Parts: sequence; C-alpha cells; structure tokens
Amino acid sequence: MTTQVSVPLALPGAAAPLGATPGPDGTNFAVASVADGVLLCLFDSDGKETQIPLLERDGDIWHGFLPGVRPGQAYGYRTTGPYEPRRGLRCNPAKLLLDPYARAVDGGVRFGPELLGYAVDDVEAPSTLDSAGHVPRSLVVDTSFDWSDRPRPAHSYADTIIYELHVKGFTAAHPAVPEPLRGTYAGLAHEAAVAHLVDLGVTAVELLPVHQSVPERFLVERGLTNYWGYNTIGYFAPHAGYSAAVRAGRPDQQVAEFQAMVDTLHGAGIEVILDVVFNHTAEGNHLGPTLCHRGLHNPAYYRLAPDDLRFYVDTTGTGNSLNADSPVSLQLIMDSLRYWLTELRVDGFRFDLAPTLAREDGSFDKMAAFFDLISQDPVVSRTKLIAEPWDVGQVDSYDLGRFPPLWSEWNGRYRDVMRDFWRSHAGLIGEFASRLSGSSDLYSAAGRRPTASVNLITVHDGFTLADLVSYDAKHNEANGEANNDGSNDNRSWNCGVEGPTSDQEILDLRARQSRAMLATLMLSFGIPMLLGGDELGRTQQGNNNAYCQDNAISWFDWSTRDERLAAFTKKLIALRRDHPVFRRRRFLTGVEAGELRWYTPAGTELTAANWADPDARSVALYLDGDDAPDRAADGSLLVDDDFLLLVNSWWGPLDFVVPATETGKTWTREIDTYDLDGTPPTTELTAGSHVPVNPRSIVLLHARGS
Repeated sequence: MTTQVSVPLALPGAAAPLGATPGPDGTNFAVASVADGVLLCLFDSDGKETQIPLLERDGDIWHGFLPGVRPGQAYGYRTTGPYEPRRGLRCNPAKLLLDPYARAVDGGVRFGPELLGYAVDDVEAPSTLDSAGHVPRSLVVDTSFDWSDRPRPAHSYADTIIYELHVKGFTAAHPAVPEPLRGTYAGLAHEAAVAHLVDLGVTAVELLPVHQSVPERFLVERGLTNYWGYNTIGYFAPHAGYSAAVRAGRPDQQVAEFQAMVDTLHGAGIEVILDVVFNHTAEGNHLGPTLCHRGLHNPAYYRLAPDDLRFYVDTTGTGNSLNADSPVSLQLIMDSLRYWLTELRVDGFRFDLAPTLAREDGSFDKMAAFFDLISQDPVVSRTKLIAEPWDVGQVDSYDLGRFPPLWSEWNGRYRDVMRDFWRSHAGLIGEFASRLSGSSDLYSAAGRRPTASVNLITVHDGFTLADLVSYDAKHNEANGEANNDGSNDNRSWNCGVEGPTSDQEILDLRARQSRAMLATLMLSFGIPMLLGGDELGRTQQGNNNAYCQDNAISWFDWSTRDERLAAFTKKLIALRRDHPVFRRRRFLTGVEAGELRWYTPAGTELTAANWADPDARSVALYLDGDDAPDRAADGSLLVDDDFLLLVNSWWGPLDFVVPATETGKTWTREIDTYDLDGTPPTTELTAGSHVPVNPRSIVLLHARGS
C-alpha cells in the first residue's frame, strides 16, 4: 500500500534516529551519506516518483521531516556526486537506493545493466541508466504492536536446546498448515507448526536469515535463488518473501506478522534466535549492483583495499566485507540488533562468519570495537550471542575458542570429532571425551563455561543427518555447478551403499548410526543444536550445499517422517531436560573432577596408556549427580541422580562391566541406541554386572539412590 504525497520542501527534521520514523503529523527521514546531496524519492500507488531534496546535514547525516507522510508510504534515496571509484566514492543519482534502516521492503530486484553504478563500457564512469524500475522500495512502517502480557521464555544457556530451521522450508509442504500461510512467518506461528516444536521439547528456534535479502544474478539466470538468504540488503526489514501479508497485498503488515510469530512462539515457551549476516551485503564486489550502501557511503559501509580503493577486501567469499571499523557500520549493526531485540522481541543472534566483524588491521582481535560495543550495550549484552567462529580470510580465519566470555560458538571440532568417532576412526577416545564433556581445552582457560560450546553434528550447511549416514560423497548436480560447490570434507559414511536402498540391513545400520549421533549430541555438556528435520529423517538427496534449492530438496517432507526416530529424539530431549547432570553449568576441576570418571569396558579407570591407545574405540563415563542437585521439569528435587554412559564405536559387540562407582548402586537401562524400537531391557544391574553393548552404539544406565 502506498500513498501519494505532494510536499514541495522538507522541513528540517532531526538527525536521529536514522531511518523513516512516522509520527502523528508526518515522518522524519534520516540517512547517512557521503554524497554532496541527497534526494528523498516518494512513490505513489501508480509508481510515480516525487523527488524532495533533503537540505539539512549534520556531519554525514542528511535529514528532513515530511508532514502528512504516513505508514505504508514507499520511498527510496538518490545521491548526487561524487562518483570517484579511485577514492572509494560511488554516488550516482541514476540509482534508486534502499534505506539501510528501512523497516520493510516492497518488491524485488530485476537484474540488468540498470542496476550497475558504472557504465557497462567503462567501469570508471558513472552509469546514466535509471534503476528505479528494477529495484524494490523502502516502506514507512509503524512498528507498534499489541504484545501479549506473558513474559519472554528467557531460558538459561544450560537449559537451551536449539532447533535450526528455515522459515519457508519448515512449513512450505506442511499439510496441516493452510496453503496461504505455508512458508511464511504466519505459517511458523500456526498451531500445527508450533505443536511439533513443543512436542519435540526444544527451547529455541534458530532461524536462517530473515533480514531482507536478494539472490545473486548468476542464480537467477540458472532459474534458482539464494534460498538460505545469506545475501542481506536490509538489516532492519523482515524478508518480504516469507510474509503471508505480502502475498495478500498488504506489505505494510509484514512487520506485524513477524511480531505475531515471535509472540506466539514465546507463548509456547520457545525463544527466537536470528542468524544474522553482518559480514557482507548483497552488493558484491566492485562489479556488483548498486542497491543501497554502496551508493550512499561506500567507504563507511565496506572495507576497501588500502592500496586501491576501487576494490573491496573480501574475507567472506562474496565479494565484499562490511567495514566494522567504521562508526557508520558499527552504528548500523548495533541499531539493528537493538531494534530486533526491543521492537520485534527476538531473543538472540547467531553471527555468520563472525571473525569478519572483529578484524582490525586484517587479523582477528577479540578486543575489537565490535566486541567492545556489544559488551557495553545494556540491551544486546544480555541476550544470547552465538558466533560462527570462522570466515575465509587469509589469516586468523579459524577462531574457535577465541571469542569473549559473553559469547557461545558453533563448535566445529565437536562436529568433526563426533562424525569421525562414529565412523569408527581410531585414536579419538581423548578427543571424544573432551568434546562430550564440554570442550574445556577450548573454553575453560578464559573462564568460560561448557555452554560456550554450541554442539552440532549437522547444520544447514552440509549433509542432513539422514544423508550423513547415506552418502560418502556430495551430490550437488542440481545446483548447476558441475558438483564443484559444497565441501568435500563431509566425514560421512554411507553404510555400504551410496544413497537410497531397499536393503533392510543397511537401513537398520543407518538408523542406528543416526541414533548414536543424536544420543551423543543430547548427552554432551554444552548447548545442543539440532538441525530441523533430522528428527524426521529429512533428506536432501545427498546435496550438501542446498543454498539455492527453494524446492522439495530443501523443504520438509512431512509425509515421509520417521515416527520412530522422532519419538527417540523426543525421548533424548526429555531426558536432558529432566536430569541436570547433563546440563553442567561449569567445568569440573580438582576434587569435583571425580564426579566425572572414565572407565574401560572392563570396568577399570582409564590410565594414561588407555587414553593413548590408538586402537581404543570404546569407553564408559560415570556421571555423579550428587554435585548438581536441581529440580526436574515436574518440580521434584533430583539428588544422587547418577548415570553410566557405555560407548562402543567398534564394528563388533563388546562386553562392558559395570564399574564399582559407589556401593549399593542399582542400574537400569535408560537408552540403547541399537534398539530401534526404543524399549531397552529393564534388568537391574549392579557393580560387576556384564552389559553387552552392540556395535556402534550407546547404552545409558541410570541409578537413583543407594
């Protein structure tokens, strides 16, 4: 919905806040630009453009107040000079620009030479082709919302179980979600979608990027799109492609739809964490389109090559990197984070390629200005902050364990070790034990907790769990890149046949491998993160880089869900929730370390020689619940809540002996990952009892009292 406004001259207005801020009498517009002049462009419902010069300037902030402009108004900006690429300046009045602070965006991108800031036949000269017919519009939005009075869930890190999902893919084919809502924010808020999350028992959803994004031109030319959304152009706007309101012709309601989704999830006890991409934008390298930041304040928004300002520093593999040394970019990032936390009430963020935000003089620096601002901000510092601790820089590109104490990190070493361990690789007992017990080697020296580790085995980037046990190699032909894209280091095992099979023996082995890895994930110290759909046996047909597959390859297929696997996953999550011994809030040291003891299958404590044995593939772990009295989900006090974890990654069965941990302990089987029906024997066991543990499986024994 747009309105036509006839205003010959903008009133002075205010330099803050940035963006379009509606009030009872009109709207204040403020934008940062290095330009010599800024034109505010208003569009009516027929697409007619009215250009209004912003005459007020404070530093690099141009601003003006327009009486009568209401929410729903479509607008953009044009900048006049200078266009001097050798000085890093790329203003061009022929290019209609999105507001970096736009709260909503209407329309899409139509690729063509009109999007380029430079002339096709001379990259040093400005293009004269008008881009207005090829780019989306910013929208003035009223972000007020009638929130329910229920408090936010506010789960502690130790109690958090993350479920990573794609807003569209989760419900795009959900039969119980009404078709107009499928693949939208409203679809995720539908009772059928929420019921699955609640029934599973997860405490947070981590949404793949929901900031407004645009696809790359090469994908569009192949008939594909950037489905994952890691190509942001608007850091304040929910992606319009996931809005049922936009589909219904009400683009002014897309923010309210997102807010309603968050409110509904909060009502179900589920937090909302956003995957955010502050490391680069959709404008690409020096040959990319001019859509927003490039045409407003190129040297402030992007890191430019110091020896030639025509080019961009790229530590992201996308052509550009956001300039987190610049006050303009830092303000954009912090304003965006606060906006999503306060106005849209999300609960945290996962930062894509996070080291790029902390590169000063090219190297990763945990004392960087970005971290300083986060730690000092009274709103952002109190939320959940998760780093993807690697990027593609030439130096310091893998920074696992190096982030500040407020942060948690995707633990890539956990992923690699657990995948290799369950493929029966040798010499991993020590690494397996370290990752299972919270990765103290990575985090304890800096005073961080086990919850600094976000434990993962599969995520959106790579194989699903079903594919991890079904394919030795990637099968990305559908991406149109001759299967050259995506990682070759999958650490996967197809269990004997590549891809689909009707061989029941292989299918059973795959099911057991999946259960062993799920059990490992949910019983490890730290924060478990489950890839959405892994509990259902979701496959991507061997595609380990489905970033461009907005279709059945990536969408959940609810009709083929593995009910037994879903029930097993639900049981594991409930077990973790009900027993605080699996949710340690600190690393065990000194005398406390005895509350976590490691044994050989023979029931003897591991020696240095046992730890160093390159052929060892089995271990037992005793978890003493005495030190962590807590309350279960039903409110009952849990004391002396002990477990024995018997782990066998051999390809043959092993006979374990129950160690003499304490006198009088009686043990029963709680979990056996080899048992596909989920009904382990109820035989009572005591110290010295023999427990057969089948190949590549985990048996969990539970004891209460003496």
